[in-house]
Amino acid sequence: MRQKQSILILGVVVVAVIALVLLKNSANQTSGESSRQVELAESEGQSAKKLPMLVDLGKGTCKACKKMKPILEELTLQYQGRAIVKFIDLRYEPQEARKYGIRLIPTQIFYDAEGNEVYRHEGFMGKRAIKSKFAEMGVD
Repeated sequence: MRQKQSILILGVVVVAVIALVLLKNSANQTSGESSRQVELAESEGQSAKKLPMLVDLGKGTCKACKKMKPILEELTLQYQGRAIVKFIDLRYEPQEARKYGIRLIPTQIFYDAEGNEVYRHEGFMGKRAIKSKFAEMGVD
């Protein structure tokens, strides 16, 4: 009898956990593009002053991602106050791959000051190409 109660309690807990996961996923999917734009601005503390942004998604273990790391660090300093350069390491934030629709790493996504995606590149992207894209977007 006691074993049946334990199994029943365990079953209820499993069902509750599955229900919570499904609710969270459906809430994330229905939030849509506009909430992603707000999230991008707020996550960078840019609610007062909106800036163009480059989001690079990769893993610190891939060769191309390792080659991009010093480039992104340099550009972060160079564009400070004019654009945001953000790296998301998918080893630690794997849910971001689905959120951003990542098929290949690294992927660079450029957003205008309003949070709209204006360009996406898959694979290694050199400093000159990134600077050129920022220039096209009006970031000097």
